[in-house]
Amino acid sequence: MIPDMMRAVEISEPGGPDVLKPVSRPVPVAGHGQILIRVQWAGVNRPDALQRAGLYAPPSGASDLPGLECAGTVVGVGTGVTRWKTGDRVCALLPGGGYAEYVTCPAEHALVVPVGLSLREAAALPETAYTVWSNVVDRGALRAGERFLVHGGSSGIGTMAIQIANALGARVWATAGSAEKCAACTKLGAVAINYRDEDFVKVLGKSGGADLILDMVGGSYIARNLKSLADDGRLVMIAFLGGAKADLNFAQIMMRRLHVTGSTLRPQSEAAKARIANDLRCELWPLVEAGAVRPVIDSTFPLADAAEAHRRMESSEHIGKILLQVADEG
Repeated sequence: MIPDMMRAVEISEPGGPDVLKPVSRPVPVAGHGQILIRVQWAGVNRPDALQRAGLYAPPSGASDLPGLECAGTVVGVGTGVTRWKTGDRVCALLPGGGYAEYVTCPAEHALVVPVGLSLREAAALPETAYTVWSNVVDRGALRAGERFLVHGGSSGIGTMAIQIANALGARVWATAGSAEKCAACTKLGAVAINYRDEDFVKVLGKSGGADLILDMVGGSYIARNLKSLADDGRLVMIAFLGGAKADLNFAQIMMRRLHVTGSTLRPQSEAAKARIANDLRCELWPLVEAGAVRPVIDSTFPLADAAEAHRRMESSEHIGKILLQVADEG
Protein backbone atom coordinates (compact mmCIF):
# COMPACT_ATOMS: atom_id res chain seq x y z
CA MET A 1 0.00 0.00 0.00
CA ILE A 2 1.32 3.43 -0.96
CA PRO A 3 1.22 5.91 1.96
CA ASP A 4 0.08 9.51 1.70
CA MET A 5 3.32 10.94 3.10
CA MET A 6 7.00 10.10 2.67
CA ARG A 7 10.41 10.90 4.12
CA ALA A 8 12.54 13.21 2.00
CA VAL A 9 15.48 15.60 2.22
CA GLU A 10 14.91 19.13 0.96
CA ILE A 11 17.06 22.20 0.39
CA SER A 12 15.83 24.53 3.14
CA GLU A 13 17.67 27.52 1.68
CA PRO A 14 20.67 28.05 -0.63
CA GLY A 15 23.91 27.23 1.12
CA GLY A 16 26.31 24.53 2.28
CA PRO A 17 25.56 20.90 3.14
CA ASP A 18 23.84 21.84 6.41
CA VAL A 19 20.86 23.30 4.50
CA LEU A 20 19.84 19.75 3.56
CA LYS A 21 17.01 18.96 5.99
CA PRO A 22 14.87 15.83 6.54
CA VAL A 23 11.18 16.58 5.92
CA SER A 24 7.85 14.87 5.36
CA ARG A 25 6.30 15.40 1.94
CA PRO A 26 3.19 14.11 0.12
CA VAL A 27 3.89 11.08 -2.05
CA PRO A 28 3.81 12.17 -5.72
CA VAL A 29 1.35 10.63 -8.17
CA ALA A 30 2.41 9.22 -11.53
CA GLY A 31 0.99 11.30 -14.36
CA HIS A 32 0.53 10.38 -18.00
CA GLY A 33 3.60 8.58 -19.31
CA GLN A 34 5.18 8.40 -15.84
CA ILE A 35 5.95 5.72 -13.28
CA LEU A 36 6.09 5.97 -9.50
CA ILE A 37 9.19 4.36 -7.97
CA ARG A 38 9.65 3.30 -4.36
CA VAL A 39 13.27 4.40 -3.96
CA GLN A 40 15.76 2.18 -2.19
CA TRP A 41 19.00 3.86 -3.30
CA ALA A 42 19.66 7.33 -4.72
CA GLY A 43 22.81 8.69 -6.32
CA VAL A 44 24.61 11.83 -5.15
CA ASN A 45 25.97 14.02 -7.94
CA ARG A 46 27.67 17.40 -8.27
CA PRO A 47 24.59 19.02 -9.84
CA ASP A 48 22.84 18.24 -6.53
CA ALA A 49 25.43 20.39 -4.75
CA LEU A 50 25.06 23.16 -7.32
CA GLN A 51 21.29 23.11 -6.82
CA ARG A 52 21.79 23.14 -3.04
CA ALA A 53 24.01 26.23 -3.39
CA GLY A 54 21.36 28.01 -5.46
CA LEU A 55 23.38 27.80 -8.69
CA TYR A 56 21.39 25.21 -10.65
CA ALA A 57 17.62 25.55 -10.69
CA PRO A 58 15.57 22.43 -11.52
CA PRO A 59 13.79 22.38 -14.88
CA SER A 60 10.23 23.66 -15.11
CA GLY A 61 7.83 21.13 -13.65
CA ALA A 62 10.51 19.09 -11.86
CA SER A 63 10.57 18.39 -8.15
CA ASP A 64 12.43 20.93 -6.03
CA LEU A 65 14.01 18.03 -4.11
CA PRO A 66 17.57 17.13 -5.16
CA GLY A 67 18.43 13.75 -6.64
CA LEU A 68 18.98 12.90 -10.31
CA GLU A 69 19.07 9.10 -10.21
CA CYS A 70 17.71 6.21 -8.21
CA ALA A 71 17.02 2.50 -8.11
CA GLY A 72 13.95 0.85 -6.66
CA THR A 73 10.65 -0.81 -7.44
CA VAL A 74 7.80 0.39 -9.63
CA VAL A 75 4.72 0.84 -7.43
CA GLY A 76 2.56 2.97 -9.70
CA VAL A 77 2.01 3.32 -13.44
CA GLY A 78 0.47 6.35 -15.13
CA THR A 79 -1.81 6.33 -18.14
CA GLY A 80 -0.17 5.48 -21.44
CA VAL A 81 2.63 3.43 -19.89
CA THR A 82 3.08 -0.05 -21.34
CA ARG A 83 6.76 -0.80 -20.72
CA TRP A 84 6.50 -1.20 -16.94
CA LYS A 85 4.26 -2.85 -14.36
CA THR A 86 4.14 -2.73 -10.58
CA GLY A 87 6.85 -4.85 -9.01
CA ASP A 88 9.46 -4.20 -11.73
CA ARG A 89 12.97 -3.40 -10.43
CA VAL A 90 14.34 -0.35 -12.21
CA CYS A 91 17.03 2.29 -12.13
CA ALA A 92 16.15 5.68 -13.55
CA LEU A 93 17.40 9.09 -14.58
CA LEU A 94 15.34 11.72 -12.76
CA PRO A 95 14.64 15.41 -13.39
CA GLY A 96 14.83 15.77 -9.59
CA GLY A 97 13.27 14.31 -6.47
CA GLY A 98 15.56 11.35 -5.82
CA TYR A 99 16.24 12.23 -2.16
CA ALA A 100 12.91 10.75 -1.11
CA GLU A 101 11.11 7.46 -0.49
CA TYR A 102 9.02 7.86 -3.65
CA VAL A 103 9.66 9.64 -6.93
CA THR A 104 8.02 9.91 -10.33
CA CYS A 105 9.82 10.01 -13.65
CA PRO A 106 9.07 9.59 -17.35
CA ALA A 107 8.65 5.88 -18.01
CA GLU A 108 11.06 6.01 -20.94
CA HIS A 109 13.87 7.26 -18.71
CA ALA A 110 13.88 4.12 -16.57
CA LEU A 111 15.92 1.01 -17.30
CA VAL A 112 15.66 -2.52 -15.97
CA VAL A 113 18.22 -3.37 -13.31
CA PRO A 114 20.94 -5.25 -15.22
CA VAL A 115 21.18 -8.98 -14.56
CA GLY A 116 23.75 -9.63 -11.83
CA LEU A 117 23.50 -6.18 -10.20
CA SER A 118 21.89 -5.25 -6.91
CA LEU A 119 19.68 -2.20 -6.58
CA ARG A 120 22.58 -0.53 -4.78
CA GLU A 121 24.87 -1.04 -7.76
CA ALA A 122 22.16 -0.11 -10.25
CA ALA A 123 21.56 3.23 -8.53
CA ALA A 124 25.13 4.22 -9.43
CA LEU A 125 24.49 3.80 -13.15
CA PRO A 126 21.94 6.23 -14.64
CA GLU A 127 23.55 9.67 -14.34
CA THR A 128 27.03 8.47 -15.31
CA ALA A 129 25.83 6.07 -18.02
CA TYR A 130 23.57 8.64 -19.68
CA THR A 131 26.30 11.31 -19.49
CA VAL A 132 29.23 9.21 -20.68
CA TRP A 133 27.40 7.38 -23.44
CA SER A 134 25.82 10.51 -24.91
CA ASN A 135 29.07 12.50 -24.80
CA VAL A 136 31.76 9.90 -25.49
CA VAL A 137 29.95 7.60 -27.89
CA ASP A 138 27.26 9.78 -29.50
CA ARG A 139 28.73 13.28 -29.46
CA GLY A 140 32.41 12.28 -29.25
CA ALA A 141 32.13 9.37 -31.72
CA LEU A 142 34.84 7.33 -30.02
CA ARG A 143 36.04 4.40 -32.13
CA ALA A 144 38.14 1.33 -31.50
CA GLY A 145 41.88 2.02 -31.61
CA GLU A 146 41.55 5.74 -30.85
CA ARG A 147 43.38 7.50 -28.04
CA PHE A 148 40.97 8.73 -25.36
CA LEU A 149 41.73 11.01 -22.40
CA VAL A 150 39.30 11.58 -19.53
CA HIS A 151 39.96 14.11 -16.79
CA GLY A 152 38.83 13.26 -13.27
CA GLY A 153 39.35 9.60 -13.98
CA SER A 154 38.52 8.50 -10.43
CA SER A 155 35.15 10.26 -10.31
CA GLY A 156 31.86 8.53 -11.03
CA ILE A 157 31.92 9.88 -14.58
CA GLY A 158 35.61 9.07 -14.99
CA THR A 159 35.39 5.46 -13.80
CA MET A 160 32.45 4.87 -16.12
CA ALA A 161 34.20 6.55 -19.07
CA ILE A 162 37.36 4.47 -18.64
CA GLN A 163 35.40 1.24 -18.69
CA ILE A 164 33.18 2.14 -21.64
CA ALA A 165 36.15 3.35 -23.70
CA ASN A 166 38.04 0.15 -22.95
CA ALA A 167 35.01 -1.95 -23.86
CA LEU A 168 34.87 -0.13 -27.20
CA GLY A 169 38.53 -0.92 -27.90
CA ALA A 170 40.01 2.54 -27.34
CA ARG A 171 43.38 3.27 -25.70
CA VAL A 172 42.64 5.14 -22.48
CA TRP A 173 44.46 7.77 -20.41
CA ALA A 174 43.05 9.37 -17.26
CA THR A 175 44.14 12.21 -15.00
CA ALA A 176 43.77 12.05 -11.21
CA GLY A 177 45.25 13.85 -8.22
CA SER A 178 46.70 11.19 -5.92
CA ALA A 179 48.52 7.88 -6.01
CA GLU A 180 45.40 6.12 -4.71
CA LYS A 181 43.20 7.63 -7.39
CA CYS A 182 45.73 6.87 -10.10
CA ALA A 183 45.88 3.26 -8.91
CA ALA A 184 42.09 3.05 -9.22
CA CYS A 185 42.27 4.36 -12.80
CA THR A 186 45.03 1.89 -13.66
CA LYS A 187 42.99 -0.98 -12.23
CA LEU A 188 40.13 -0.05 -14.55
CA GLY A 189 42.42 -0.10 -17.57
CA ALA A 190 43.69 3.45 -18.05
CA VAL A 191 47.19 4.88 -18.24
CA ALA A 192 47.01 7.10 -15.16
CA ILE A 193 48.49 10.60 -15.09
CA ASN A 194 48.94 12.24 -11.70
CA TYR A 195 48.31 15.86 -12.66
CA ARG A 196 50.24 17.05 -9.60
CA ASP A 197 53.44 15.43 -10.90
CA GLU A 198 53.01 15.13 -14.67
CA ASP A 199 51.88 17.33 -17.55
CA PHE A 200 49.14 15.53 -19.46
CA VAL A 201 49.95 17.62 -22.55
CA LYS A 202 53.44 16.13 -22.69
CA VAL A 203 52.25 12.61 -21.85
CA LEU A 204 49.67 12.57 -24.63
CA GLY A 205 52.05 14.31 -27.02
CA LYS A 206 54.48 11.40 -26.76
CA SER A 207 51.73 9.06 -27.97
CA GLY A 208 50.56 11.23 -30.86
CA GLY A 209 47.88 13.23 -29.07
CA ALA A 210 44.37 12.34 -28.02
CA ASP A 211 41.67 11.66 -30.60
CA LEU A 212 39.01 12.45 -28.00
CA ILE A 213 39.10 14.23 -24.64
CA LEU A 214 36.25 14.27 -22.11
CA ASP A 215 36.70 17.22 -19.76
CA MET A 216 34.79 18.34 -16.69
CA VAL A 217 37.45 20.77 -15.42
CA GLY A 218 37.47 23.63 -17.92
CA GLY A 219 39.35 26.80 -16.98
CA SER A 220 43.07 26.50 -17.70
CA TYR A 221 42.57 22.96 -18.94
CA ILE A 222 40.71 24.15 -22.04
CA ALA A 223 43.78 25.55 -23.84
CA ARG A 224 45.89 22.61 -22.65
CA ASN A 225 43.28 20.19 -23.95
CA LEU A 226 43.52 21.70 -27.43
CA LYS A 227 47.30 21.29 -27.33
CA SER A 228 46.81 17.66 -26.29
CA LEU A 229 44.57 16.79 -29.22
CA ALA A 230 45.81 15.07 -32.35
CA ASP A 231 44.89 16.65 -35.68
CA ASP A 232 41.14 16.20 -36.31
CA GLY A 233 40.73 15.53 -32.57
CA ARG A 234 37.58 16.19 -30.57
CA LEU A 235 37.12 17.91 -27.21
CA VAL A 236 33.85 17.35 -25.33
CA MET A 237 33.08 19.55 -22.33
CA ILE A 238 30.58 18.38 -19.70
CA ALA A 239 31.35 20.64 -16.70
CA PHE A 240 33.50 23.58 -15.62
CA LEU A 241 34.76 22.82 -12.13
CA GLY A 242 37.78 25.04 -12.85
CA GLY A 243 35.83 27.83 -14.56
CA ALA A 244 33.97 28.40 -17.81
CA LYS A 245 36.30 30.99 -19.37
CA ALA A 246 39.64 30.63 -21.14
CA ASP A 247 41.99 32.64 -23.37
CA LEU A 248 42.27 30.64 -26.61
CA ASN A 249 43.97 30.90 -29.98
CA PHE A 250 41.22 29.73 -32.31
CA ALA A 251 43.59 29.53 -35.27
CA GLN A 252 44.72 26.11 -34.09
CA ILE A 253 41.14 24.86 -34.32
CA MET A 254 41.08 25.76 -38.01
CA MET A 255 44.64 24.74 -38.85
CA ARG A 256 44.37 21.34 -37.13
CA ARG A 257 40.67 20.75 -37.87
CA LEU A 258 39.75 20.34 -34.19
CA HIS A 259 36.21 19.85 -32.97
CA VAL A 260 35.02 21.46 -29.71
CA THR A 261 31.59 20.61 -28.35
CA GLY A 262 29.82 19.80 -25.12
CA SER A 263 26.50 19.19 -23.45
CA THR A 264 24.66 19.10 -20.15
CA LEU A 265 22.11 16.40 -19.49
CA ARG A 266 19.40 17.74 -17.20
CA PRO A 267 17.95 20.47 -19.49
CA GLN A 268 17.60 18.15 -22.50
CA SER A 269 14.12 17.19 -23.65
CA GLU A 270 12.33 14.07 -22.46
CA ALA A 271 12.52 12.73 -26.02
CA ALA A 272 16.29 13.22 -26.17
CA LYS A 273 16.78 11.40 -22.86
CA ALA A 274 14.50 8.60 -24.06
CA ARG A 275 16.74 8.14 -27.11
CA ILE A 276 19.80 7.89 -24.87
CA ALA A 277 17.99 5.37 -22.66
CA ASN A 278 17.26 3.22 -25.69
CA ASP A 279 20.95 3.29 -26.68
CA LEU A 280 21.93 2.26 -23.15
CA ARG A 281 19.38 -0.56 -23.20
CA CYS A 282 20.62 -1.91 -26.53
CA GLU A 283 24.35 -1.17 -26.39
CA LEU A 284 25.60 -0.59 -22.84
CA TRP A 285 23.45 -2.91 -20.72
CA PRO A 286 24.84 -6.04 -22.46
CA LEU A 287 28.35 -4.83 -21.54
CA VAL A 288 27.25 -4.34 -17.92
CA GLU A 289 25.65 -7.78 -17.76
CA ALA A 290 28.80 -9.32 -19.27
CA GLY A 291 30.92 -7.71 -16.57
CA ALA A 292 32.86 -5.44 -18.94
CA VAL A 293 31.40 -2.33 -17.29
CA ARG A 294 30.56 -2.10 -13.59
CA PRO A 295 29.71 0.82 -11.32
CA VAL A 296 32.44 1.85 -8.89
CA ILE A 297 30.96 2.81 -5.50
CA ASP A 298 32.92 4.90 -3.04
CA SER A 299 30.59 5.09 -0.05
CA THR A 300 26.98 5.01 1.12
CA PHE A 301 25.05 7.12 3.64
CA PRO A 302 21.54 6.93 5.11
CA LEU A 303 19.09 9.37 3.52
CA ALA A 304 19.01 11.45 6.70
CA ASP A 305 22.79 11.92 6.41
CA ALA A 306 22.62 13.53 2.96
CA ALA A 307 24.64 16.47 4.27
CA GLU A 308 27.52 14.13 5.13
CA ALA A 309 27.30 12.61 1.65
CA HIS A 310 27.63 16.10 0.15
CA ARG A 311 30.63 16.83 2.34
CA ARG A 312 32.25 13.63 1.11
CA MET A 313 31.61 14.60 -2.50
CA GLU A 314 32.86 18.15 -2.10
CA SER A 315 36.04 16.93 -0.42
CA SER A 316 36.96 15.37 -3.78
CA GLU A 317 38.50 12.46 -1.88
CA HIS A 318 36.01 9.92 -3.20
CA ILE A 319 36.69 7.28 -5.85
CA GLY A 320 33.57 6.42 -7.79
CA LYS A 321 29.96 7.06 -6.79
CA ILE A 322 28.40 8.17 -3.51
CA LEU A 323 24.95 6.77 -2.71
CA LEU A 324 22.13 7.39 -0.25
CA GLN A 325 20.31 4.40 1.21
CA VAL A 326 16.64 5.33 1.34
CA ALA A 327 15.16 1.94 2.31
CA ASP A 328 16.34 -1.57 3.06
CA GLU A 329 16.84 -3.72 -0.01
CA GLY A 330 14.56 -6.70 0.14
